[in-house]
Amino acid sequence: MIRCEALTKKFGGFTAVDHVSFSVNQGSIFGFLGPNGSGKSTVIRMLCGLLEPTSGTAHIAGIDTARESDRIKSLIGYMSQKFSLYDELTVHENLQFYGRLYGLSGAALQSRYRELIELTHLDPYLNRRAGLLSGGWRQRLAMACSLVHRPKVLFLDEPTAGIDPVARRELWDLLFTFAADGMTLFVTTHYMDEAERCSQVGYIHLSKLVVCGEPDALKELPVVNPLGTRRLELTCPHAMSALQAVRNLDGMRSATMFGQSLHLLADDALDEARLRSTLAGAGIHSADIRPTTPSLEDVFVALTASRESELASRT
Repeated sequence: MIRCEALTKKFGGFTAVDHVSFSVNQGSIFGFLGPNGSGKSTVIRMLCGLLEPTSGTAHIAGIDTARESDRIKSLIGYMSQKFSLYDELTVHENLQFYGRLYGLSGAALQSRYRELIELTHLDPYLNRRAGLLSGGWRQRLAMACSLVHRPKVLFLDEPTAGIDPVARRELWDLLFTFAADGMTLFVTTHYMDEAERCSQVGYIHLSKLVVCGEPDALKELPVVNPLGTRRLELTCPHAMSALQAVRNLDGMRSATMFGQSLHLLADDALDEARLRSTLAGAGIHSADIRPTTPSLEDVFVALTASRESELASRT
């Protein structure tokens, strides 16, 4: 449904997107991750036909987004991170307005209006101004407006930023429903638990697509699991003290907080006895240490460090 081949965008001497290639199947959820300023939004703008690539191609449902941008508009919906609807209009008025923008009128508009209200459960707020809605309900309204014309592909730019955990869960339940019905979803997010829910994830860093694949496959990458190392989860009282104690231990590659536990990447030569001795020196005499698998956060931290090391070696 989505295909990019060597997609590149330059602004003068600055390369915002550098030969990015990937494809997304129909009915899947593609998570697009990367630090701020890495090129995520520029890729989306080219896919939506809003920016013309400097080189390379982008296709939606086989349609070239640069050469046939007008045909793309009926196929895609876009929901931005920043609420972009009309604060002074009510929920009802926003939906009616966007329906007319997409050419709906009469019975067709009213039928689609009722479907979207039922889907997003906006009934109690129909006469409330959009500017007075809470974050979660504002996002539901934005989503409803982006779905008015029944798009085949929905782009969501950090759709859950700034909303509470319950609203996040409910929004993702809607996304799963859309995907099950055959819609293709392209989601940018900084939340690793959301990335875990995607069928496929791509990671872009400083304009380059570093990796793309299924979450479980990315966790098996050699850069994430260096030869001669193992990953451990350490749970103990006073986790912050434990972090300070083990972080500079010889043979400890990395140590980070993960909830109430520590995630460690250690050399095989660093045995458990030495680890426990170090903890005891910090006054921690009880700890649960067990093998663990990398999280997606571990994956992207490792990929970022590798990419930055590669760039530094070139300068």
